[in-house]
Amino acid sequence: MTEPTTSPEHARLHDSADSDAPWRLWGPYVSGRQWGTVREDYSADGEAWDSFPFDHAHTRAYRWGEDGIGGLTDRYGFLNVAVALWNGQDDRLKERLFGLAGPQGNHGEDAKEYWWHVDATPTHSFAEYLYRYPQAAYPYEQLVAENAARGYDADEYELSDTGVLEGDRFFDVVTRHVKASPTDMYLEYTATNHGPDAAPLDLVPQVWFRNTWSWGRDDRRPSITVQDRGEGGDSHVVLVTEHEWLGRYVVFAESGAHGPPEVLLCDNETNTLATFGHGDGQAAHPTNAIDQTVVHGDPSLLAEGTGTKAGLRWHLDAVPPGESVTVRLRLVREDELDDEARAHPFAHADATAQARRAEADEFYGTVIPAATPEEDRLVARRAFAGLMWCKQLYRYDIGEWLEGDPSQPEPPAERRAKEEGRNVEWRHLALADIISMPDEWEYPWFAAWDLAFHCVAIAHVDPAFAKDQLRLMCREWAQHPNGQLPAYEWNFGDVNPPVHAWAAWHVYAIEGAQDTDFLVRIFTKLLLNFGWWVNRKDSDDSNLFEGGFLGMDNIGPFDRSEGLPEGQRLEQSDATSWMAFFCLNMLRISWELARQTPAWDESATKFLEHFLAIADAMNHFGTHAVSLWNDEDGFYYDVVVDEAGRSTPIKIRSMVGLLPLMAVADEPDWVEGDLPDFTHHLAWLRENRPDLTRSVLHTVHDGEPDLTLSLMHPDRLRRVLSVLLDESEFLSPYGIRSLSAAYRDGVSVHLDGQDMSVRYTPAESENGMFGGNSNWRGPVWFPVNVLLTDAIRTYGVDLMRDETLEFPTGSGHQATYKEVALGIEQRLIDMFRVKEDGRRPSDPVHVPTGPLWGQAHPTFSEYFHGDTGAGLGASHQSGWTSMVAHLICITHRDVHEEIEK
Repeated sequence: MTEPTTSPEHARLHDSADSDAPWRLWGPYVSGRQWGTVREDYSADGEAWDSFPFDHAHTRAYRWGEDGIGGLTDRYGFLNVAVALWNGQDDRLKERLFGLAGPQGNHGEDAKEYWWHVDATPTHSFAEYLYRYPQAAYPYEQLVAENAARGYDADEYELSDTGVLEGDRFFDVVTRHVKASPTDMYLEYTATNHGPDAAPLDLVPQVWFRNTWSWGRDDRRPSITVQDRGEGGDSHVVLVTEHEWLGRYVVFAESGAHGPPEVLLCDNETNTLATFGHGDGQAAHPTNAIDQTVVHGDPSLLAEGTGTKAGLRWHLDAVPPGESVTVRLRLVREDELDDEARAHPFAHADATAQARRAEADEFYGTVIPAATPEEDRLVARRAFAGLMWCKQLYRYDIGEWLEGDPSQPEPPAERRAKEEGRNVEWRHLALADIISMPDEWEYPWFAAWDLAFHCVAIAHVDPAFAKDQLRLMCREWAQHPNGQLPAYEWNFGDVNPPVHAWAAWHVYAIEGAQDTDFLVRIFTKLLLNFGWWVNRKDSDDSNLFEGGFLGMDNIGPFDRSEGLPEGQRLEQSDATSWMAFFCLNMLRISWELARQTPAWDESATKFLEHFLAIADAMNHFGTHAVSLWNDEDGFYYDVVVDEAGRSTPIKIRSMVGLLPLMAVADEPDWVEGDLPDFTHHLAWLRENRPDLTRSVLHTVHDGEPDLTLSLMHPDRLRRVLSVLLDESEFLSPYGIRSLSAAYRDGVSVHLDGQDMSVRYTPAESENGMFGGNSNWRGPVWFPVNVLLTDAIRTYGVDLMRDETLEFPTGSGHQATYKEVALGIEQRLIDMFRVKEDGRRPSDPVHVPTGPLWGQAHPTFSEYFHGDTGAGLGASHQSGWTSMVAHLICITHRDVHEEIEK
């Protein structure tokens, strides 16, 4: 990393390139949901939502992780801190975010809370998180019952629909983390009553150890001991935590305006009687003892003096309307304390918080270009904050998980059966890492292609972490020995699109195009991944690829992950395009590496050959000369091919037919002089195999020749772009749709004796394919939009530099290719800008209007309505939607030049 020249946060990052660096030890690595995950599922049927349901989370110890509201933990998740709340009405302590399990929601899993990631620096020196807590009893049963009664064609029933938030009758609870040093942290919790009446509130920050001792693998037991209950004058509550790896940390709880908190001790162990209805192995002081005391007035389960979980309870009889209350903790390693700090542990809390906030402002003032309008600056900073808050500890050792734990019942045999068991072919996977997650609740597990997009955005603020994440997916304890990258925990063997090489190149370029060591590390592992694709997803060696759903869940008229009838195969336009795209990104990295090490020159030649073979197959293949290109329609389609070579195109204009646009690369000017093997071989191919080099396109600008490799020839490019830029087809006011809007009344295809139909559905899914919670039949998806605009801009560098096209189609307005790319990107950013009605188009429809809602707090959804831009799917997925921050940054700071070189 280059020397720091800007801010204290940059200096901390400079000293924190390694994942084990001190400033990275503590962070917001606590998941928003651990229940219902595959990791906690030890059932025979693999129904993870049922194996560990929400109602168990209050009384049962987790095996692999923890969850909480705005939590803080160390990088191995041993010691955790998060706030719990009680409004005097709820039937349980609010310790975690609530949402519907996958089978409960009418569109799959669905968080039913409102929270926002307000701010965060990459080293977690400063962070803020806002949770909105109703003052009325939380309507758990109502939300479950009402959504269960609704079908796919109905809107989801949300918390705002229940009426509990009317009149602003809620508390805004802000969690603030402030690091004085890597192991000295202030934790501040501020609750503001926005309602018209005074309301009671219990603020109960909790400190607890993850249960590592109940499974028969490690009997070492950490402890939390009460050293001072704050009952003497100005003294504060003091807890001492002790753990073999972490050592001794002291927790101070401030005895401020609200007095000292009540200390509630127990153990982070399962209440078997409350959870399973029997007392076998019942813990004396189980994990729900704090809930039992605060909510039900029964302290009988509490421990005395020592435990592994502690609640610090401030009871407030009535918080006046419009007023705020604040309570503070300090978590500090004991050897950092001197006598003065012990006597006055909060003496420097305010000054430290002010300094860290100012440093965060200075840092983002450098990261986000100065020319950025304030509204866009807010959106970008909130997107970056979401990425930082959604870095979570992910622990999962599949070998141990399949085997089961020595002190627990043996897992059912079905779990390990090759045909029935989940992830049985991934026994090598063993992770205990901080990983960038799509979000903290609906997807609290990584997905390979999501993570790649995250890394491009993260590279603007923390390139070291971005590079570490991309390498992690390629390490031996994650990447399969056969070369496949892990998809996601529900099925690591599923297939995500191969975007890793693209992301690696962009991260490299955004950081300054200097770290070739990073490129070497990624490239060598992606060679294995490329081989896996070629060997596993090209079943007949035709250079046309299958791949299944490839992340675009229900985009086709049938489930593309399911096998076709005997003797048939699906040649996929998108799978083949992804592989051509993969080739060109590997080629681009090869070019770069060969500038310094000539041995890589031959790798460039290899990927040139493979790209040309795929391009040839894409446009002309098989004994019957079938093509994925349909010249009559001017579009690419998936094709079903039977044993006799007969083909049936799936003639539906969807994103799968736009993706061939992605496969384009300009040869840098220095290649001809610096890479002799590549240059000589290309010349030989042009002379001796002109049939293969039709995708090598030459132009001349200012008397200098330029070379572009493209899956699409200019005539086809123009035809596809005319459809993409047609507002009655793909171009929406807020980006590129995933299915043509021309199919508002539906379209049918006849296949294997059946009529199958697809209809433009701009909002939520209307069927249960892939759980019904992901729709690619019309909405705008950020990641593929970014790939397409990136490609369109590349076409405008050399190949189509001197051409313009109608933008939008039929408007009569001519624009260059670069202007078209920028225009689409501005539509994507425009989703997040407040309009005259006071709403951001990107706000989900269930987010109320008003200054306390979308105007102040942009929401980052999983995907967006194809007509209105309204947020859909997971409503806290800054994840790949954080690419809006990438677009904002590159719009106002020209990093395109580095990326294009």
